[in-house]
Amino acid sequence: MTFPFNVNKVALVKGDTLVWVKFIFCIVIIFFSGRRVARYGNIIAGKTGLGGVWIGLILLALVTSLPELFTGISAIILVGVPDLTIGNLFGANAFNLLNLALLDIVYHNGWLLRAVSPTQRQMGWFSLALVVVAAVSILVSSRFSTMGIGWVGWYTPVIILLYLVFMRIILRSERRQSHQREAEVDYGEMPLGRVYLYFAVSAAFIIGAGIWLAIIGGEIAGVTGWGESFVGSLFLAFATSLPEITVSLAAMRMGAVDLAVANMIGSNLFNMTIICIDDLVYLKGPVLAVVSESNLLTALVVMVMTLVFIMGFHFKPRRFFRLSWWNCVLIGLFLSGAYFSFILA
Repeated sequence: MTFPFNVNKVALVKGDTLVWVKFIFCIVIIFFSGRRVARYGNIIAGKTGLGGVWIGLILLALVTSLPELFTGISAIILVGVPDLTIGNLFGANAFNLLNLALLDIVYHNGWLLRAVSPTQRQMGWFSLALVVVAAVSILVSSRFSTMGIGWVGWYTPVIILLYLVFMRIILRSERRQSHQREAEVDYGEMPLGRVYLYFAVSAAFIIGAGIWLAIIGGEIAGVTGWGESFVGSLFLAFATSLPEITVSLAAMRMGAVDLAVANMIGSNLFNMTIICIDDLVYLKGPVLAVVSESNLLTALVVMVMTLVFIMGFHFKPRRFFRLSWWNCVLIGLFLSGAYFSFILA
């Protein structure tokens, strides 16, 4: 019997469709779990007396980066594709900077950066420094020497040390700021123990989705023929960045603009430290020595976008229908980076 169609092609199409259905379902899990994690994390911070900077820079940046963390670990341990996690981390940073541009567009009270603490600019410089260290490490490791210390790279202790130093400088700087205007939120009489439980359950969903997302990312790269670095820097980065944009939009609705911006830049800082964790769990050698140099393109885009973010503090943009040179340049850089990353995939 002859079929009027190719059975293998139909099976392939069904397989492709199933991959995208799983990807979308995973996005939904991360989106709603990320909102819950952020909400209960914010409640914990409020009930324990932590300030807005601690919430945005430390607590919320940490919990909203859980997808990047566990996607990276599972991409290395379960899938064995380091390019997925490195591409995801650089791509997530690019998405966070794009989200800042979108927040600037929807902000109703003028220019977004005018409403935040000057410490945010300092955070931008520190974020840029960590991306530069990671990018230079990829270049040196792939072309000259792995510069390994055992199975890890020399950049791992350097990034960890820089992150700790930067956190100390930022938090000390914030203590000297006397004009904190974070919005007060009434959390009612919910017991702290129950908040911890809800927070842990929501975080568990993010961890599970992060592990699943790495497997799905490998399947997408396989069925489409796209490179792992492109899939990681675009699709996985989009999904794992959903908690950040969800948290920041919620903070904007509360009037906590500083919190919204600190969450994004704080996540960018923390994302670079995830490279160190990935390096520790990758036992075949320094992880940045085995990833594609195409990740350098995304890293370069992140560096330029971060510089534009910093420049926004010095040059007040003129707005036209909520658009300005600042948010338009950030959006243009992101789209250009995504296009060239696809071409090189």
